[in-house]
Formats: sequence, C-alpha cells, structure tokens
Amino acid sequence: MAEVLVVVDATGGAPKKVSLELLTLARTLGEPAAVVFGDAAPLDAKLKEYGAAKVYVADAPDIEKYLVAPKATVLANLVRDKQPAAVLLPSTQEGKEIAGRLAVKLDNGLLVDAVDVAADGTATQTVFAGSTIVKSKVTKGIPLITIRPNSVTPTPADSPGAAAVESVAVELSDTDKLATVTDRVAEKKGSRPELTEASIVVAGGRGVGSAENFKLVEDMADLLGGAVGASRAATDSGFYPHQFQVGQTGKTVSPQLYIALGISGAIQHRAGMQTSKTIIAVNKDGEAPIFELADFGVVGDLFKVVPQAMEEIRKRK
Repeated sequence: MAEVLVVVDATGGAPKKVSLELLTLARTLGEPAAVVFGDAAPLDAKLKEYGAAKVYVADAPDIEKYLVAPKATVLANLVRDKQPAAVLLPSTQEGKEIAGRLAVKLDNGLLVDAVDVAADGTATQTVFAGSTIVKSKVTKGIPLITIRPNSVTPTPADSPGAAAVESVAVELSDTDKLATVTDRVAEKKGSRPELTEASIVVAGGRGVGSAENFKLVEDMADLLGGAVGASRAATDSGFYPHQFQVGQTGKTVSPQLYIALGISGAIQHRAGMQTSKTIIAVNKDGEAPIFELADFGVVGDLFKVVPQAMEEIRKRK
C-alpha cells in the first residue's frame, strides 16, 4: 500500500485536532506517514493511535529559523524520494503556503480548503464564497490537498500504526533563507478552544451593539465550552479583536455547532462558516440572509433570547 504523507501541525507537545483528521482521511487513500517538523517524540503515542506507519522527522535549527520555505523544500525532497500516493496538509495559513510552494517545486496540481477526500483522490470543496459545492481532482501529479479543520471526525485506527521514525535531511538553498524569523510571540491562551478547531463556535455581529455587549457572546460560548467568533462588521466596529473574525477575509471554521448572534449573514461571512454541521441564528430581522442558511432560526432580540436560552441550558446541565 502506497504511503500518504500527512504534514503534522502540533502545539504544546501534542498534534492539533486537524492533524488527527488528516491521518483519519489518509487511511482511506493509503498508508498514513506523518511528517513532523521539529521534535516528534511527544507526538509518538497519538500518531501511533491514529495509524501512522512511519514518522518522517525534519528536526534542524533552520526549520524554525526561517519562514515556511525550508519546510516546502524538505517536503518536496521527501515526495521525490518516497513517491507517495498523496500529500495532505492542514488548510491553515502556513499549511496553504507550504502547499502552494510545494506545488510549484513539484510542478504538481493543488486543491485547497477541501472538506473531504474520496479513496480515488477526489476532493469535495466549497467555492464561490461558499455558495457552491464541487468535486475536484488533481490532473497533474499526485493528489496534493489542504483540508479545512473540523471537516472530518478524527477516528483512531483499528490497529495502532508502527510510527517507525526516519530522520529526514534538511538541505536548504540560499533562496530558502531569504526570510528570517526575528521573533516569536506566543498568543495568549485562555480556557476557550482555538477558533478554527473548536467543535462549538458562538459568534456575534453588528447586532451585538458594542464591545461591552460582547460579554453575552462570551458567556454563551463559555457555557457551551466553545470558542468566540465575530463578523467583519463587529471587528471593524471595534467590538472584538480582528483575530476572531470569521469570514472570507478572516478565519474559516467548520464546527459541529455554529451560533450566530446578531449577524446578518452577508455572503462574505457565510464563506467562513457555511460548512458548519448545525447552524443556529438569532436576529431581530426576519429577512436577514443568515436565515437562508440556518438549520434553526429565532427572530427576536438577542438580549432577550440568549439569556433565556442560557438559563435553560444551565437547567439541563
């Protein structure tokens, strides 16, 4: 069975949820082989659990010293050497940049933001700002695909993988060293899950009214154990920080549950959350476009509806 390379995104000594999703998908395409940039030892147990037969480790100072170019070069050399059946990467900012550079180096086709991949390499994508679902396939080279987080339920393999470690040489050209990392600032972590990986997202829009009123959105998210998101209208108005923006020019999320509070549902916002499994909308405008997309909608004042909903949730807990 041919190998399927999975680029692992890890933080805090553990693979991110999207990496486990990729390993789950990889098992339908061939034999999963994880690619780790950095120390792979802390990831060993999880990679085995999700079926990684091999773990290719590129652990060298140059990987962290420069931007993504070294990772693309290492991955390109690995693809040429191992001839895998496919390469899967997370559809994150870094994952998509690595994939783009890799496609150029290999003269290979590329599909981004897929939400599923069939056994024959056919990817399912949402395009045109999320208004259309298409089936796509790479016609030149191997399937090189980035997968949107939360698109697949991560499932452990029926039998653990061997996760045999193989070191990969890091040989870089001068062009790989043109952009140097001068500093890294860790993002402050709270108790909430990361927005793009959260299974529940509660998002507020212009209808929330103010930064102070966003406390209601946060309280709802905390009650459900979810992440907080915001529409562009809300972030542009200064109600919430821009790094929490969901939409075409913000982050793309695909949680099990998306609750939109005071969000009209412009197509730019829908592009960032349309693949959510269940969508609930609360808006006082019964004609708001968000209701065309919502599985459940409440036409009403969110400042009356949400506190009642939270009270009922607390009772049921």
